[in-house]
Amino acid sequence: MENIKKTYELAKERYAKLGINTDEAIAKLEKIAISMHCWQTDDVSGFENPDGQLSGGIQATGNYPGKARNMQEVWADLVKVSTLIAGNHRVNIHAIYGDFGGKFVDRDQIDITHFQSWIDWAKANNFKLDFNSSSFSHPKSGMLTLSNPDDEIRNFWIEHTKRCRAISEEIGKQQDSPCVMNLWIHDGSKDTTVNRLEYRRILKESLDEIFATKYENMKDCIEAKLFGIGAESYTVGSYDFYLGYGAKNNKIVTLDTGHFHLTESIADKISSLLLFTPEVMLHVSRPIRWDSDHVTTMNDDTLDLAREIIRCGALDKVNIGLDYFDASINRIGAYVVGIRATQKCFLQALLEPTTTLRQYESNDQLFERLALLEEAKSLPWTAVWDMFCAKNNVPVGEDYIAEIQAYEKEVTSKRN
Repeated sequence: MENIKKTYELAKERYAKLGINTDEAIAKLEKIAISMHCWQTDDVSGFENPDGQLSGGIQATGNYPGKARNMQEVWADLVKVSTLIAGNHRVNIHAIYGDFGGKFVDRDQIDITHFQSWIDWAKANNFKLDFNSSSFSHPKSGMLTLSNPDDEIRNFWIEHTKRCRAISEEIGKQQDSPCVMNLWIHDGSKDTTVNRLEYRRILKESLDEIFATKYENMKDCIEAKLFGIGAESYTVGSYDFYLGYGAKNNKIVTLDTGHFHLTESIADKISSLLLFTPEVMLHVSRPIRWDSDHVTTMNDDTLDLAREIIRCGALDKVNIGLDYFDASINRIGAYVVGIRATQKCFLQALLEPTTTLRQYESNDQLFERLALLEEAKSLPWTAVWDMFCAKNNVPVGEDYIAEIQAYEKEVTSKRN
């Protein structure tokens, strides 16, 4: 700890020369809540039918031993993750993770009673909850849900989503913090469709009906996708569709970093959305060739995303969650690597000499701006990161690896 303090003091002095207060940066980072996606614990199996097959363009690849098999194991894994990351974070749950008591409850019948145990657990462990409707992996999912011309199927999913909003409202009320409810559907077509407008018209009408009831303790988010497995040629809920709907109806648009063409800059979308929608929801993952849901790492895409949020002064208008499910490696490790990587990106963004950079830009000193941006990359941010971890009593550096290995030996390896 003594060496960490010494190194930090040197870094603090270096940053101070650029007008940056590292203590303030640490304090701000401590307040950035990341919503941990519960489905990393069990490869999106859920509790409705844990033996069911994934559908709707979702795949969890790999078969690493020790996945969570029930609610208690999901909870235990999430608590373990929380001991290895600094800050107070949130937990994001899907509708298929309800406490159904071993009985089948169809998705148009769920209500708050199936999630009260989640609320109680979250309160006991200092978490806040977020929520998601689940339109995939169901006999009525098919290729079309909320955009289905079949009224019986469409109304089933409308009712499901209405209930999810009501559940989210009650969660938000009980936890005294708005519950962010994300709506994502996989609807689309594997091959060419000649009915694009009609499916989107139906989806718009479904959304209008779903959002007719106004709530005060939850936030509505609508999530687009470029394509899904089995829906490569056409996605009803495209980015253009949800951007238009969100801007017109004052809804939060979710930006999943895996749901766009790989050459697109998701960071560039932040400043535009903030002008026309109330907030932004992020699902941070790492796409490789497609929405492959790899564990988030400290790469350029995530760094750019964090920097743009900080440069826009939008921490209070951006909700941050993770969305990946890697079943090929230790699942607890996947959480910790992804969360810490995201935090590292935000720390570097908080330590950027933005004021000086803006002065250079406004004075048309473009060489100076470029030079400082380059020099900022090698500033001693790692010393600040180590202090952030030490100050919050979580493992510094790679020390968390041994703790995860121990948890695997003592807990997850014993799951059949």
